[in-house]
Amino acid sequence: MLLRNEFSVDAPIDRVWAHFLDVPRLAPCLPGATLVGDDGDGTYQGRVVAALGPVRLHFSGTARIVSADEAAHRMVLHAAGSEDRGRGEAAMTITATLAPAGGGTTVTVDQDLTVSGAAAQFGRGLISDVTGVLLTSFADCVQYDLTRGGGTATAVRAAAPASGLTIALRAARRALARVFARFFLPYDRNR
Repeated sequence: MLLRNEFSVDAPIDRVWAHFLDVPRLAPCLPGATLVGDDGDGTYQGRVVAALGPVRLHFSGTARIVSADEAAHRMVLHAAGSEDRGRGEAAMTITATLAPAGGGTTVTVDQDLTVSGAAAQFGRGLISDVTGVLLTSFADCVQYDLTRGGGTATAVRAAAPASGLTIALRAARRALARVFARFFLPYDRNR
């Protein structure tokens, strides 16, 4: 499934670009993610806990930057893993494109996500909503890290993992807003 999200960071594009290329510094900003190893060749081992209400999935896998075009400020990262109890697999190719926006940076994130097993039961709409919620948290953490100082700020900002219930409630709110917009906003009472 293809997903697209966009967010803004109040920092110059070169600082945001350098931050995105520093995977060990960036990883703590991904809700539920933990970096557990570095092969030294640009491949990183990690764990991701995905929680939605009572369902909690633990994935182990690898991630690596496939390409980084500094002139275009476009990077492609591929991550793949399997659920620790054999309940499914997930693979994602993430393309992040940075563009200057005033004194800040706009980041467009395209995700090509494939899930199987237990994670696939949630369906495209819910996965899209949860991804949007997680990306908002990621963007907040990147902003915090870039504006409040580096190394320890990321660790402090990422120290409190996102609760499955909180993510579910925020995703439900997004879904309701989407339904409301689809059915009620286009309605013209003057017709």
